[in-house]
Formats: sequence, structure tokens, C-alpha cells
Amino acid sequence: MERIVEPIQLSEDDNSELSLRPQKIKEYIGQEKVKERLDIFIKAAKKRNESLDHVLLYGPPGLGKTTLANIIAKEMSGDLKITSGPAIERAGDLAAILTTLKDYDVLFIDEIHRLNRTVEEILYPAMEDYALDIVIGKGAAAKSIRLDLPKFTLIGATTRVGMLTSPLRDRFGVLCAMEYYNETELKEIIIRSAAVFGCKITEEGALEIATRSRGTPRIANRLLKRVRDYSEVKSNNVISVKEAKAALELLEVDSQGFDKVDNKILEAIIDNFNGGPVGIETLSYFIGEELGTIEDVYEPYLLQQGFVVRTPRGRVATDKAYKHLGRVNNSKHKECNSEQKSFFNS
Repeated sequence: MERIVEPIQLSEDDNSELSLRPQKIKEYIGQEKVKERLDIFIKAAKKRNESLDHVLLYGPPGLGKTTLANIIAKEMSGDLKITSGPAIERAGDLAAILTTLKDYDVLFIDEIHRLNRTVEEILYPAMEDYALDIVIGKGAAAKSIRLDLPKFTLIGATTRVGMLTSPLRDRFGVLCAMEYYNETELKEIIIRSAAVFGCKITEEGALEIATRSRGTPRIANRLLKRVRDYSEVKSNNVISVKEAKAALELLEVDSQGFDKVDNKILEAIIDNFNGGPVGIETLSYFIGEELGTIEDVYEPYLLQQGFVVRTPRGRVATDKAYKHLGRVNNSKHKECNSEQKSFFNS
């Protein structure tokens, strides 16, 4: 089942994301350090009539890596070709893509950490020497031919930079860490997106959506679309804080951006297991979700926001979780929170 607060791209995002993407680096909201560096490197490359160094964008999904790749291509006056690591199964697939590129074009490979190792080795000379080594024939009659490639820019995107091999990571000249957005930046994005959608929104209404967007523009735009629908049916087509709150409550997205299952996990740990620790398998049984789904989909954001911590004996709810659910943290729970602090300090 698709979650409205899921940071990965959903089927409903396909058309709207294209229309909402900024086209120039000065129009891009947030990621100020990344923007400043890229702006300097792009201008320097254009001044020397060179292609931009290969760029690695890494960070959580939904933060604008594909949008940045599109902007870089436009700023370099080149075309953008998009593919993904899992889609390039054979060396021939990569060769077919590389030979269609022109000078200053940008090749964007999403989930680059999932590239086949054989394909990855073909990529090394392409990145370093702008050349493609092809082996023709087999056995003793085999011979290697080197094809020159245009001066292109490879942009790799990954949510798991630690899974990249060192040889591949070292060939990127520009490394950019994408960070979660603050509420002010998300508010600006929502106001801009509302203008693109042709709907009216107050600053307070935009801020209400921003606070529930989990620091992610993709989620912010998705929530805006649903709030817009609510406003068109229930009110006068102006999204105020009142309409935003009512719509988001209807969608079961609370003030922290948690959905029903997020809160169900916190309630299970606190109400059923006295705040923890509780094993992930037991937790999976109690809330009726698969173990892998909890670990990969629900738990990361709860951990990142400090509502749950992992200890050697299992998951433990923090003081923030108690406060969020309006529960009282008694002495036993406080002992558990002391265990968390000692675990983090060890």
C-alpha cells in the first residue's frame, strides 16, 4: 500500500513533479551549500569551455537530486539522459547510452550503488578518459578497441553512499550531501508549488503543511495536492491554516508528519511493552506489519527524529515519543531512557 508520507516517488507523483521542478539554479529552494558550490563549479567550467566534473548527489529520497541534475544539464546547455543502476544490466546497455551523448550532456544514474560490477568497470575509463573500451571477438582472436566519447558529465544519485565501491566514489570530482529541509524552506516550496497549481494559499496554511512534510519537498508537494482537493470541495478554494489542518487530519497525518502506522509503532512500544526494549519481531507481530517493512519503511524516520532508539536488547521509546502521545513517563520508563543515553555515550 502506498503511503502519502512515503519519500520515494509514487505513481501519483509522475506528472506533477515534472511541472513543479525549477529550471534554473537560482530558482531552486534550499540546499544552500550545495547550490553555492555547484553554481561556482558550473560557471568555472563554462568559462573554460569544459564539461562539469562528475557529480555525486547522496542523501535520503525525495530531496531533489533529479531536479538538480536537470538544472545542471540546462545550465551547461546540454541534454539530460536519465537511467538507473538496476536498469543497466549489461555493459552493452551502458555503451549504447554513452555513445549517444554529446559534449556537455549530462547522464544521470539514479541508485548508482546498484550498478552491476561489470558495468561499473566499463564506466571507469568513460569517467576518467572519456573513452569506451570495447572487446571484439573471442579467445585468441579477441581485440580491444577504444572509442572516444564526448566531454559529458555523469551525475550519480544514491541514498546509500556507503554501498558505493571506493574506485567509483573516487572518480567523482564533486560530492554533495543532500540534507532534510527546514520548515521555512518547505513553506517557500509549497507557496511556489501552489502558484504552479493555480491555487491560493496563505503563509500560515503553507507552514502547517510544511511542519507535517517530514523535511522532504516530495512529501510537501504531495500533501499540498491533497489539501488542494479538500479546499476545492469543502471551502472557497483558499488554503488557510484551518483547511490545511482539517485536510491533514482527514489524511491521518499528524503534527509530526507521522501517519497511522508510525503512531501505532510508538503506541505498541509504550502501551504494550512499557516503553521497551522490545524486539523487532515481537513489534512486527503486534502491529501486523512485516518485519522488513518496519525496518526499511517506518523505522528510519522514527530513529532519525529521535522518537525511537535501538539498543542491544531491542527498540526503546524516548521521552519525545511519550510527549507526542501524551503519555506519562514513569520511573520504569525513565530507567529505559537512561539506558538510551548510556547506549549513545558508549
